[in-house]
Amino acid sequence: MSIVLINPHLVIQRNDPMTTGVVYMPVALASFAAALRQKNLDVRVIDAFGLAPHHARIQEKFLVLGIDTDQVLQRIPQEIRCIFLFANQVINHLSLVAILQAIKQRFPHAVLGILENSQAVTAYALTPVVDEFFTHGADFAVIGDLEAGGITVAQWLVSGNSLASMPDCSGILTPDRRNAARGEVPDLDSLASPAWDLFPLENYWSLRFGHGPQTSGRYLPLMTSRGCPYPCRFCVAPSTTGRRWRGRSAKVVVDEMAFFVEKFQVHEFHIEDLNPTVSDKRIREICAQIIERKLKISWKIVAGTKVESIKDGTTVRMMAQAGCEYVSISPESGAPEMLVAMNKPFKLNHAMEIIHHMNRNGIRSQACFVIGFPGEGPAERQKSRQLVHTLTRAGVDEIAIFIITPTPGSELFAQATGFDSLSDLNFTPVWRTDYAALNQFRKMLYLAFLLWKLRYFPFKILRQAFNFFVRRRFETKMEMIPYRALVWKWVGLKHGFMR
Repeated sequence: MSIVLINPHLVIQRNDPMTTGVVYMPVALASFAAALRQKNLDVRVIDAFGLAPHHARIQEKFLVLGIDTDQVLQRIPQEIRCIFLFANQVINHLSLVAILQAIKQRFPHAVLGILENSQAVTAYALTPVVDEFFTHGADFAVIGDLEAGGITVAQWLVSGNSLASMPDCSGILTPDRRNAARGEVPDLDSLASPAWDLFPLENYWSLRFGHGPQTSGRYLPLMTSRGCPYPCRFCVAPSTTGRRWRGRSAKVVVDEMAFFVEKFQVHEFHIEDLNPTVSDKRIREICAQIIERKLKISWKIVAGTKVESIKDGTTVRMMAQAGCEYVSISPESGAPEMLVAMNKPFKLNHAMEIIHHMNRNGIRSQACFVIGFPGEGPAERQKSRQLVHTLTRAGVDEIAIFIITPTPGSELFAQATGFDSLSDLNFTPVWRTDYAALNQFRKMLYLAFLLWKLRYFPFKILRQAFNFFVRRRFETKMEMIPYRALVWKWVGLKHGFMR
């Protein structure tokens, strides 16, 4: 065994299992594992969370889920040459550091690398915080596409070479090389399908919840594109992707769906792209391929997309015919002046039209908002409240409200003060001096949304309640999240940790 990949534990902020505790199946890590095997490299995956998702322990103000760090170490072969640790979400940082330190002590001969999760807004750019990893024992970090720089360094090390003798390489940071450009795969269609056979899929499926609403017994995340062309100042993606969007071809995307239907009997796919609908032509081609092949699947855009890139009702109808059941969009704020400050364009009229078409075609919709951006005050938040009311009347099925946090890689990170650990930089930033006021506004807006929805669409509220209490087959995140929070509360209480 020459290469080990480690997915860290899931970390939950104990005072808020509703906002934290989101389960992300590590699709970028599974893709990297497949790329290593494509190069005939021997690879093992240790999914610290996935191996024991109901096992908990306390660490400071967090609940940490997964196998113990000692159990991670026991699964690493003594002769290991190269170990990669996946920096999947910023809240999981303290778990990552704990595993890193333990490995460095137990396997001093191994070369340790940190993998950036460049395609998730809940992750973090490694470049601005890489010194912390080097201090705790990391030898290098991989930024950008893992299949670019990660493959290069893996092949170099497995061949018996030293890291110090490796030529400069895009996508690789070391203590002596801090200015590497992001690694980028020139042809995404050339990549192998994610190696999900290396992961404990049944453990994920048995949870009955994921990042997106889990409707069936089995689902898999899918990456149909990489990157995002938009310059939102609160987001990490401009830093980790360079505002470049690259799409996989429709045929390759649908081939992958069909492959997983056959291999794992999965008929539900959660699209985790940063912005999958940037190309209207491509999304229509994907839909046409699914329809033409008569694939009996459902798919959901769970990580969001720019609503303006969904061209019109024709695209929405095709998406519905091809099995699309859920789309998340991000108005972010109802205050035009805040949208300007955020570098976040939003066309309300177009959004209203698309929501109307999604309602007519049975696609559930989510609208995401952020509060607490610098310069925002009560008047601006009131405008967001008014927009939530407008969208509720238009038929949006759920909302999500996030308190701005200065994620490493975002423009706001340079201004960040007051937090103890990078794990604190999640969407429950209790270290903010205005957190109590922002959290109270968030709670009251959620309550107002539910009352408005009960007024305008009572049947939808009844259906969501039925899905939560009876079916356990979730159509929206608002049905699923309370169930997930109850599960994590039970896990914490069982171990005597949650309060």
